[in-house]
Amino acid sequence: MAARTPSRWSGKQPDERRRERRDLLLDTAYELLGTAGAAGTTVRGVCEAARLNPRYFYESFADLDELLVAVYDRAAVEAMTVMRDAQEAASDDPLARSRAVVGALVAHFVDDPRRPRVLYLEGLGNEALARRRMEAMRGLATGLVREAAEQQPDDGSLDPVVEITATMIVGGFAELMLRWVHGELAVPDDELVEDIAALFVAAGSAAEAIVGARTG
Repeated sequence: MAARTPSRWSGKQPDERRRERRDLLLDTAYELLGTAGAAGTTVRGVCEAARLNPRYFYESFADLDELLVAVYDRAAVEAMTVMRDAQEAASDDPLARSRAVVGALVAHFVDDPRRPRVLYLEGLGNEALARRRMEAMRGLATGLVREAAEQQPDDGSLDPVVEITATMIVGGFAELMLRWVHGELAVPDDELVEDIAALFVAAGSAAEAIVGARTG
C-alpha cells in the first residue's frame, strides 16, 4: 500500500492551522477581487484556487461578503499605514506633507494595481463592499475634521465648512482614483501627485479663509 501523502497542515497546532487557512483564503480572495473583480470572486472559486475544502472556508467566514469585507479592511489598513508613515516622516509644511502622503499612496497603488481596484472600484458592484467603502470614506473625513479641530481654539465649536471640505477631499480623491484605475487620466504619476497635493492644500486654505471671514 502506498504511503499516505502528508497533509500540508501536519505538525501544526489547530489554532495555527486555522490562522494559516484564513490567511490563505484572504490572499486568494484578494488576488481574485483585484483581477477578476467581485463578479468573478465566488466561494467555490476561492476554495479551488486556495486548494481548500469548502468546509475550511466556513471555518473562518460566514459567507462570501464577510470574506470580501475582510479583504477590503486589510487593504485599507495597509493604505492607512502607508499614509500615516509618510505623514509622520514629512516636514510641517502643509504642501510638503500633502505631497508626501499623496505620493506615498500613489506609489503604493502603482506597486500593486490590485490595491486601488479593491479599495475604489469593486465596492461599486457589491452591496457589502459598498457599505464598507462608504464607512471607510466617512471615517477618513472624520479624521480630517478631527485634525482640523485640534488646530482650532478649544471653544467647543467647529465651522461646518471644515466637514464640508473634508468630505469633498475624501470623495473627490476616491472619484479621481476610480478614473485613474480605469486609465482615464492621461497624466504622469508625478504630475498627478503634485496636482492633488496642491489642490488639497488649496481646499484647506479656502476653508480657513471662510472660517476667518465668518468669525471676523
